[in-house]
Amino acid sequence: MDASLYHLQGKAKRVNATQLLDFLTEFYRDKLTMRQRHIAAARLVPDYDFNNTYQYVIAREDLQLNWLRDAITDMGGNLPEIAEPTLTVTGKGAQGTILQEDRAGAQSFLDKWQPRVGAMTHARHRSMLKVILGETAEHRRFFEQALAGRNDLLGRRADGAGTGGGVMATRWVE
Repeated sequence: MDASLYHLQGKAKRVNATQLLDFLTEFYRDKLTMRQRHIAAARLVPDYDFNNTYQYVIAREDLQLNWLRDAITDMGGNLPEIAEPTLTVTGKGAQGTILQEDRAGAQSFLDKWQPRVGAMTHARHRSMLKVILGETAEHRRFFEQALAGRNDLLGRRADGAGTGGGVMATRWVE
């Protein structure tokens, strides 16, 4: 049986395989909820550079969720399903509101999970979760920079290069 030891409020606690699976599943649920929110947000963010950053964030979250999916299914767990939320933010300032909410969401995720993950002694899962937390902190920084009006979030264009007119109506075009 795969067991881990982590410290909770200064006390060591032995975690059996079921508890570890529950921990990973809860983390997965929270990360999937965030990813689904980002997909809904990307539909409403018209700025090309900011929308492109959302696409990058979503792609990273897809990979992170694959890592978690593999860990959970390897332990015999079931994956929760989370629907994409309906966002109704509209009007002037909507993009800023969306970015502020996603920055706050990333911070809340980090506040909840950093202490819990840091206390884990199951090295393989702790390492995986720390990478996800590090990337979530990077995504929070992207949202902060977008709110500050930075348009070079993922790099700079060559001099004179444009965006081609803005964001396409659909995420994937074949």
